[in-house]
Amino acid sequence: MPPELSIVIPAYNEESLLPSTLQSLQTALNGSGLVWEAIVCDNNSTDKTAGIAHTHGATVVFESHNQIARARNAGAQAARGRWLLFLDADTRINPRLAGLLLQAIHSGKTGAGGALVRFEAGQLPIIPRFFIAMWNCVSRVSRIAAGSFIFCTREAWVETGGFDESFYAGEEIFFSFRLKTWCRKQGLAFKILSEPVLTSARKLHWHSEAKIWGALFRAAMPGAIKDRDRCAFWYKRPGEIKPMP
Repeated sequence: MPPELSIVIPAYNEESLLPSTLQSLQTALNGSGLVWEAIVCDNNSTDKTAGIAHTHGATVVFESHNQIARARNAGAQAARGRWLLFLDADTRINPRLAGLLLQAIHSGKTGAGGALVRFEAGQLPIIPRFFIAMWNCVSRVSRIAAGSFIFCTREAWVETGGFDESFYAGEEIFFSFRLKTWCRKQGLAFKILSEPVLTSARKLHWHSEAKIWGALFRAAMPGAIKDRDRCAFWYKRPGEIKPMP
């Protein structure tokens, strides 16, 4: 029986966090009656990401070009489900969020959507807490999905062209805009689920606030999100990011 839902997870060197992400899916979805599959796109990892994904029962596809948009699209191409959920490799869902997702996809009234976001961490600095609160407010009001959790019908992904591979960051924003337009034409809703998805705050701990502000400033420059070097904050670990000239 083909799966109803395919969960697509782009992963680059995610051996430490991928197991808990895949385990959270099993805990949240097994026993729900939903037929689902996990697709992990190994985005040219140099660690044990692919082997760990196999061990946890996921289908593994490979994408050599290290780019989040391309990895998501490669995973979606291999998916068999009528619905697609794009989930980051450092992000976990709980049974309540899974239940809201199932209600949305079975309602017949929803074509795509996302969820609010909560960082997994102890006490976060004031500025990151402010930004996540601001993002959740914008997400609710403007109905824009975070890249860590965005779902749609396979038909919507195909007809909107999927994630724009000219972008190295922010591709989920533009994908959300196209999905909302598609949903409107189909008479369907683009829904932001009220239960937050739990995602890692590791980048906030890897980098100082000054470096985070610098990364956001560079990403805001014209054309920057189409330049991989200027989006290094999203792709490289501490010590790998070189100062921009």
